[in-house]
Amino acid sequence: MKLISTPLEGCFILEPTLFEDARGYFFESYNHQNFKDQSGLNVNFVQDNEAYSHLGALRGLHFQKGKHAQAKLVRVIRGKVLDVAVDLRANSSTFGQYFSVILSGENKKQLFVPRGFAHGYAVLENDTVFSYKCDNYYCKDAEGGIRYDDPTLAIDWHLESSQITLSEKDVVLPFYDADSYQNVF
Repeated sequence: MKLISTPLEGCFILEPTLFEDARGYFFESYNHQNFKDQSGLNVNFVQDNEAYSHLGALRGLHFQKGKHAQAKLVRVIRGKVLDVAVDLRANSSTFGQYFSVILSGENKKQLFVPRGFAHGYAVLENDTVFSYKCDNYYCKDAEGGIRYDDPTLAIDWHLESSQITLSEKDVVLPFYDADSYQNVF
């Protein structure tokens, strides 16, 4: 596994070493010691989640507040997404900035999103299976989010607005407000 830094401190792309032969392929999707050695982080994942989505589904931008904040390791098993992480750590030099990357079943890249970030993704292919690990358990009372179409962030989701499908919850998320994240994490 190769760890690649992104412009956002603590946010990494993971590229696996792929072993292919006539039978197919094999790769190690996560190795705690390898990740710790390369990142300097000792992350203990406690929950795995999976989502199946169709083209145009947009999930996010979500985060967990306070002691319920979550780091995530996200990947696509089948299909393709544009994955987005927004730095909400008030003391960070990249506060308020976002990073996006294409994750797919084909490229097998993963994105590590540290605590203190909002996260979301747009599904770019039908029949996409998205999987992620969390280092803290989900808590409904600690939910937070930012509207996907926030004009300050101006994220290009690689979809036309007519293609986007949102949950009822995501439709009513608030717009980004830098002042409101001062004591969230």
